[in-house]
Amino acid sequence: MAVFTPLSDAQVAEFLKRFDVGNLVSLEGVAGGTENTTFFVTTDRRELVLTLFEQGEHEELPFFVDLLDYLDEHRLPVPGPVHDREGIALHSLAGKPSLLFPRLPGRHPMTPNLAQCRALGEALGRMHVVSQHFPGHRPNPRDLSWLVAMHHRVLGYLSPDDQALMKDEVEIYQGVFGAAPALPHGALHGDLFRDNTLFEGDRLGGIIDFYNGCTGDLLFDLAVVINDWASGPDGRLDRERHDAIVQAYQARRPLTSAEREVWPTMLRMTALRYWLSRLLVVYVDPPAHDLTPHDPAQFHTILTARLKHGALPLPEASDT
Repeated sequence: MAVFTPLSDAQVAEFLKRFDVGNLVSLEGVAGGTENTTFFVTTDRRELVLTLFEQGEHEELPFFVDLLDYLDEHRLPVPGPVHDREGIALHSLAGKPSLLFPRLPGRHPMTPNLAQCRALGEALGRMHVVSQHFPGHRPNPRDLSWLVAMHHRVLGYLSPDDQALMKDEVEIYQGVFGAAPALPHGALHGDLFRDNTLFEGDRLGGIIDFYNGCTGDLLFDLAVVINDWASGPDGRLDRERHDAIVQAYQARRPLTSAEREVWPTMLRMTALRYWLSRLLVVYVDPPAHDLTPHDPAQFHTILTARLKHGALPLPEASDT
């Protein structure tokens, strides 16, 4: 169980007194986290999620609070932080920064159907329309400049072929994005995998875990989604899921001609982003806690499939 900081019922009951959320009924540690401590909190009035931040840059937490408040105010399906009676959301509990959230309904869609893909694409498109006006700023911590700086750290652990693959790809990305016009920019989720969504049947109950949230190219977010949601075990894209997501997305935010031009490269770059970050965890910077890292091979497979088979044609916005 990924509860790195244990809490007693008494600690949480006292903590809840700062908020207008009722009295503690039960407290349950949540398994499966990899970075933070999470509890499900039940009061006599509502269901909540309590998160304690174990690592990362704590000075960046106000950005996440502001982003979630902003998206919640614009009626996006996100868990807007619960503010206390003084209007403050970010607190300290057991010596760790902490936030309290409403518990959103649903489960992670491990094998998403087409209706779920459409719901996710539509929500992401709405989010990106709104997020272009978000006033906060946090540079994407896993963008091209990070790839350029960090890929050297794993080369010694790779086969000669994979060393060449990684170096060649990074060089290609520098050429493509260095020459491309500026792409539409705004606030991103930054890590919108299936396990960061909740569904009740075909209805999207919520988009969660914004702790990779940042500002950057909106297309980066869409590429992360497509690589996770629409890839088969062999890395190849499933046309039906791909088109369901992209068509629903474009019904809210049509892609620009510049975005369409660099789309195949963005799919490759975001695949390499996760291949590299997982390699770093395995070989260079293992997690502070006794957890099994994600397998880097998954995104090596996705990257090589993109290279071999290319990107699928993007549906036109008028097709929606």
